[in-house]
Amino acid sequence: MAHTDAGAELDPVHPVPVPFPVPPTRATRPEGLTRAEVAERLARGEVNDVPVRSSRSLADIVRANVLTRFNAIIGVLWLIMLCVAPIQDSLFGFVILANTGIGILQEWRAKQTLDSLAVIGEARPTVRRDGTAVAIPTSGIVLDDVIEVGPGDKVAVDGACVEADGLEIDESLLTGEADPVAKRPGDHVMSGSFVVAGGGAFQATRVGREAYAARLAEEASRFTLVHSELRTGISTILKYVTWMMVPTAVGLVISQLVVKDTDLRESLARTVGGIVPMVPEGLVLLTSVAFAIGVIRLGRKQCLVQELPAIEGLARVDTVCLDKTGTLTEGGMDVTELRTLNGHDESYVRQVLGALGESDPRPNASLRAIIDACPDSEEWRCVESLPFSSARKYSGASFEGNGESSTWLLGAPDVLLPAGAPALAQTGQLNERGLRVLLLARAARELDDPEVARDAVPAALVVLEQRLRPDAADTLRYFAEQNVRAKVISGDNAVSVGAVAAKAGLAGAAVDARRLSAGREAMARELDEGAVFGRVTPQQKRDMVGALQSRGHTVAMTGDGVNDVLALKDADIGVSMGSGSEATRAVAQIVLLDNSFAVLPSVVAEGRRVIGNITRVATLFLVKTVYSVLLAVLVVCSQVDYPFLPRHLTLLSTLTIGVPAFFLALAPNTERARPHFVRRVMRYAVPGGLVAAVATFVTYLIARHHYTGPKALDAETSAATLTLFLVSMWVLAIIARPYTWWRIALVAAMGGAFVCVLAVPALQHFFALRLVGTAMPWLAVGTAVAAAAVLELLWKWVAHRFPA
Repeated sequence: MAHTDAGAELDPVHPVPVPFPVPPTRATRPEGLTRAEVAERLARGEVNDVPVRSSRSLADIVRANVLTRFNAIIGVLWLIMLCVAPIQDSLFGFVILANTGIGILQEWRAKQTLDSLAVIGEARPTVRRDGTAVAIPTSGIVLDDVIEVGPGDKVAVDGACVEADGLEIDESLLTGEADPVAKRPGDHVMSGSFVVAGGGAFQATRVGREAYAARLAEEASRFTLVHSELRTGISTILKYVTWMMVPTAVGLVISQLVVKDTDLRESLARTVGGIVPMVPEGLVLLTSVAFAIGVIRLGRKQCLVQELPAIEGLARVDTVCLDKTGTLTEGGMDVTELRTLNGHDESYVRQVLGALGESDPRPNASLRAIIDACPDSEEWRCVESLPFSSARKYSGASFEGNGESSTWLLGAPDVLLPAGAPALAQTGQLNERGLRVLLLARAARELDDPEVARDAVPAALVVLEQRLRPDAADTLRYFAEQNVRAKVISGDNAVSVGAVAAKAGLAGAAVDARRLSAGREAMARELDEGAVFGRVTPQQKRDMVGALQSRGHTVAMTGDGVNDVLALKDADIGVSMGSGSEATRAVAQIVLLDNSFAVLPSVVAEGRRVIGNITRVATLFLVKTVYSVLLAVLVVCSQVDYPFLPRHLTLLSTLTIGVPAFFLALAPNTERARPHFVRRVMRYAVPGGLVAAVATFVTYLIARHHYTGPKALDAETSAATLTLFLVSMWVLAIIARPYTWWRIALVAAMGGAFVCVLAVPALQHFFALRLVGTAMPWLAVGTAVAAAAVLELLWKWVAHRFPA
């Protein structure tokens, strides 16, 4: 039969055939559904129409960006200003419209990037249609489809097992049961579980939202921007801001409309001018934009971020656990040597190895290398097989051929042989060179014997060479420079793993995980001391991640094999290779679609850029909120006119916060993210806002005594605006540190723009700003300089008294 590329076909009704091996132990196989039966089920809606992960509709994006509490407040105030004041006092509303539009556009672009990458990384299960195995999208599975599975495959829908060839399924992610469950025809299989050994097929009995895992995870699988310290911290801040705003705004309204005997329109304008700047409206927008741009940037590097907060999470990582195979080394292997033992003939050994390769319908990387080096002999017939398992670390098969029956095992020498066996000395020498060694042994017991490896006779050592990724050393060096500790955790021989890690530049003696302590505390201490661990079982990988987390470490786990799934799931951040098993891609938050380990530094850097910069600009926004609330309180207590119109604060917000924050939020930032976001932001925002409010109000009160006449309020406002602008600019100058040429240019440009407003008559009139005389403007400047000095001293004291 001619076969074509299954990856090109997306149509579930007319898929492209792909080859599938026929186990020699079965004479017949279920044929699967016909095209007509598939079309009939599609028409009835009996299809696996689960929600697309990491995606939401345009309507949801628009709703999330438009229908917010603060947009409602700003919208009402904007409508009031459009009715009672000149258009320049309504500029804040147009700014909000522009900000919201930018947020929607960037998130839509991020959605398109996520969706396109998700299609590339989408699992394509193999089903039988018209008696032929075909690869289709998961969403193309229909009720009663017969689905083939092998090691690493995730069970996409609920079903009943119809074929099993040593099939073992791990259901721990669903039931908590740690041990794999052997499946036989008639047994139930649950969606969300994954195959750890063997192969088989099952018939779909529940699809779509009726499937077990879909019912558990439908909500959690959707696109989300929550469940991160950053966004939770911002939500907490906004809650406190709301509590402060409501009583302050009520007091301001009463003060300006009832107590003061001024023009109604003027009072309304100044009241709104006092309320609007209390809202940190751009903070949420910039956070969303920063996340969205991060997704787009990583998408260009073929990095699929399945959960957006993963960008933030990896920035907080201080320990990264690496699986050797597929991460430090490339996926493929080569057989470089075959050493026969105990007088076995090499040609005979090659026949056995070829037969073992043919007996496994889904060979792993080691067995694929053996298949390439030792072609199958038709004289051998497999009568029983034992698939490879990461837990037992060997596979086996029983054969009939050449007039004899024999049982063979292939696996780790130090597992199959007793301590002190002569072959182990040769194995150790090869491992020290970074080579992988498998032992071929003839078993003296039946394959289903629990102690089948006992008394096995060694026949040959199969020497495999793994190719070190060319980017592995540079990536490990980057982690070391960034104070991120790397731990190599592998199921291979510890000496071999240590040799490979040493080639990649990771120093430290290799530790055999079988000698690690069982207790979490003791294991954590040993993990802190070591860097390379071999002979780690899948459950041990999970325990090691938990032990590291118990000591306060934020742990990232990378891997590509089914033995990494449990650890990936428990780690703070799971990173899977695109060529990895379906199960690893399903549980990982980040998938490296081009299998490039070198992309990880970019992911870490992107996370640090987002968190560091949002922390930086959040201080800008919240300084404005604090000084706005305090100014309103001072105005209410003093029973004076509010010093600003909305146009003044729109100008100040744009020049000292809005434009600079946009550039600062997207700038490079390599500082490792630190916890306690709210505390770190507020420890600077509160003193900064306090100094700005006091300095501005002092200038305003002095100006009220200095100026008289009908235009006095405008002159008083101009003097207060000058002081507030200069103090806000000093806050910006502090936030922009450490200085680079573009940051200095940014601060200078904002200052120059304000000077233009004061110097150009048309802009003076538009923004109602005109400095009268020389004494008061210079007093305003002097007050701002004194406030800047206080601010420097106060922030240094805060940094010393309340370290992050």
